[in-house]
Amino acid sequence: MDITKLSAFEMRKKISKKEISSKELVTAHFNRIEEVEKNINAFITLNKEEALKTAEKVDEKIKNGEQIGLLAGLPIGVKDNIVTKDLRTTCGSKMLENFIPPYDATVVTRIKEADGIIMGKTNMDEFAMGSSTETSYFGPTKNPIDTERVPGGSSGGSAAAVKSGEVALALGTDTGGSIRQPASYCDVVGIKPSYGIVSRYGAVSMANTLDQVGVFGRDVRDAVFMLSAITGYDKKDSTSFNNPEGTIIFGSFPEEIDYKDYLKGMKIGLPREFTYEGMDPRINEEITKSIKMFESLGAEIEEISLPHIEYGLAAYYIISTSEISSNLARFDGVKYGYRAKEYNTLDELYINSRTEAFGEEVKRRIMLGTYSLSRGYADDHYKKALKVRTLIKNDFDKAFSKYDIILSPTCPVLPFKLGEKVNDPLAMYMGDLFTVPVNLAGLCSMSIPCGYVEGLPVGLQIIGNRLKEANIIKAGLGFEGGVKNGL
Repeated sequence: MDITKLSAFEMRKKISKKEISSKELVTAHFNRIEEVEKNINAFITLNKEEALKTAEKVDEKIKNGEQIGLLAGLPIGVKDNIVTKDLRTTCGSKMLENFIPPYDATVVTRIKEADGIIMGKTNMDEFAMGSSTETSYFGPTKNPIDTERVPGGSSGGSAAAVKSGEVALALGTDTGGSIRQPASYCDVVGIKPSYGIVSRYGAVSMANTLDQVGVFGRDVRDAVFMLSAITGYDKKDSTSFNNPEGTIIFGSFPEEIDYKDYLKGMKIGLPREFTYEGMDPRINEEITKSIKMFESLGAEIEEISLPHIEYGLAAYYIISTSEISSNLARFDGVKYGYRAKEYNTLDELYINSRTEAFGEEVKRRIMLGTYSLSRGYADDHYKKALKVRTLIKNDFDKAFSKYDIILSPTCPVLPFKLGEKVNDPLAMYMGDLFTVPVNLAGLCSMSIPCGYVEGLPVGLQIIGNRLKEANIIKAGLGFEGGVKNGL
């Protein structure tokens, strides 16, 4: 039996029953990493020595009959923009190539408290800016399904590591689709929770009002398993909800419930605006099949309108780049990070350090954001985008007053080949068309595998209202059950 192919839920059961040890599981995954990493490049930094020590401690707890955490013994990957004490955190950039944080992000602390095993830091687009994990200073990650294609981004390393069996679970961040898009491209489940349900403390900010830490798993149950361990109020994060309605509790979705019961009577909206000319029609065919399955399992489906959604992508890139421009101003070559060797003045230190250490996509977004915030243009661009954001939020609020979830494709195109779009930023940005409105409105959303086109995976996006993670989880479990039973 290849234990790296088990679901995280199955791994946890076998560990608790002493059928396998945590050390055996971690060792098997490091062997898997050694086997495939040269072809995938999912990791920037490995944490082998510390991971094996932690695994031994978990085994000792079990041996002594002590209570173990929810994630006990499970191998987990952490996206490299989530800080880890004494373990390098680079954000996929030359700017932070040698940065060793002095503290753990709250989500990392919670993984450790739940006895999870951090295997290493996963590859990503530089400072989470990109949709293919090709902008990483440490080289692109490749899609395990087809290594000539991208895994999506910016959390491509985490998605690829889960799909290739290098880890059981992984953390990512999602600013405009950076968990859901790679989940779709790599044929795994990715969940972006509601804004504020998972602490952002210790996640390096790209765009503060849009960023959210989320999870990857091989199936819905695994992803919920992981999400349950990191959810909860954090006083260190001023945007964290205190005891929010709908907080994830893993036990709320027991195995014995029939998958059909999750979807019976569920009201589902299908936005007529979620399409565009450049969308691959074969993706639409798979989405249509999925919708029919929801109907066959008892869901009530109606077409709806989200009239302002067409402006979502434009508003997103104005708001996100404006926040990027502000957030990345801290990387100036003075306190930490890369410092240019040659400079004569303070201005030259700033300019040379940032010019040498930032990649092209990061520079592009800083410039766009600086322009949008500049005097004379802020009213025309940034403030107008904020008004559009409110209109989009209102559209979703109106829809969710009648419907439990909303369905759409996760991505309008299939996983593309490495190098195919990296020099065409507008084409790359269009890949976020269906995911960015969710972040603008602070909603929860899941990408779940729903079919294949010529061997390439298609993802279905399940969108829920703020703090209503239970609805997208029920929909995901019901749909996944239907797929497994051949419906």
